Order: sequence, then C-alpha cells, then structure tokens
Amino acid sequence: MTETTTGRPGRPRSERAEKAIIEATLDLLAEESGVAGVSIEAVAARAGVGKTTIYRRWPNKEALIVGALAAVKTPLSEPAGVSVREDLLMIAKAMGAERDHRHARCFWNVVGSAEKHPELFARYRHDVLLPRRDVLRRVLLRGVENGELRHDLDIEAAIALMVGSLAHKTPRDRVPEGFPEAVIDTLLKGMATGANSANDA
Repeated sequence: MTETTTGRPGRPRSERAEKAIIEATLDLLAEESGVAGVSIEAVAARAGVGKTTIYRRWPNKEALIVGALAAVKTPLSEPAGVSVREDLLMIAKAMGAERDHRHARCFWNVVGSAEKHPELFARYRHDVLLPRRDVLRRVLLRGVENGELRHDLDIEAAIALMVGSLAHKTPRDRVPEGFPEAVIDTLLKGMATGANSANDA
C-alpha cells in the first residue's frame, strides 16, 4: 500500500510523518538536555514513526538536527535592490520576526554544545547560517560597488555587527518596536559614504 492518495499528487502521509519528525526533534532539542537528549530512537517514539522512516530522510542524528533547524530558520529572501538601507532593513525585520521561544532554545543548545559536538555545529553553520549571511554579504558588496557604502568597508565586520545586534540574547528576548531601524541606521552612519548617511539623523 502506497502513501499516495487517489486523485492527488504527492505523498501526504509522508509529509505528515516528516512534519511530526521535525516537531519531535525540535521539542527534544529545546529541552534541558539539548543535543544529548536527541536520538533517532527518542524522536521516533515521540513522532510516532518507525526509525526506518527517519533514516530514509536523514542518515544520522546530526543531519536530523540540522534538517529540523533548517526547516524553521529558512533562507532569507533576496532583497529587491532598491537601496542598501531598504535591503538591510528588510533583512533585519525578517530576522527579528523569527523569534520563537522554543526555536531560540534549540539554536542556543546547538551553539552552546559546539565544543562537545563540533561536527554538528560545523554542519549547522555551513547549511543554515552561512547561506543567510551570504544574502547580507551580497547587499553590502552591491552597496560598495554602487557607491552607497564606503569602498574600504570591512564586509565581514559589518555582517557580524548586524547579526550580533539582532541575535537572541536569551531565548525569551523580543525585538523592541523600531529596533531593526535603529540598528541599520546606526550601522549606516559608519558604513555609508557621506552622501548616503542614514536619514541624516
């Protein structure tokens, strides 16, 4: 018996299983034991699926955790290229809107376990974090090329400043109203050419 329903393409039962697996992984990862509490057996039990169902999608625990995190920390949309300020503000608002207590605990637990689980963190950084930073990098490089930003701008330092200012300080943090605008305008005062200073304010 297949997982495909008559008259509809796709595999809805498979999709439901995948969602249950991801949710179970995030639930376990957000708990006190963090990475140590996640195992294929524990996820299978909580999701109500067999271990083989998990292994068909993810070859090991590390791939499963990164896959679950990638499902909630999705790639940033490519900005329209209207201006550096508008593009950076769009990204900053998107980052601020992602805050969720459970997801934040997951990210904290993975980052906090980097020393014990270096391969997991390296994979998370490569598969989830770096593609998002690449979007920022392209905006900044475009700003340098078109003269909106200083030609001697340290791109990597600028990325670190923006990401760090918008990152979770604790899992329960919320972004205050107007904070993304304040972050971008403050950064632009140091990054922009004289003619393109943020709001001149």
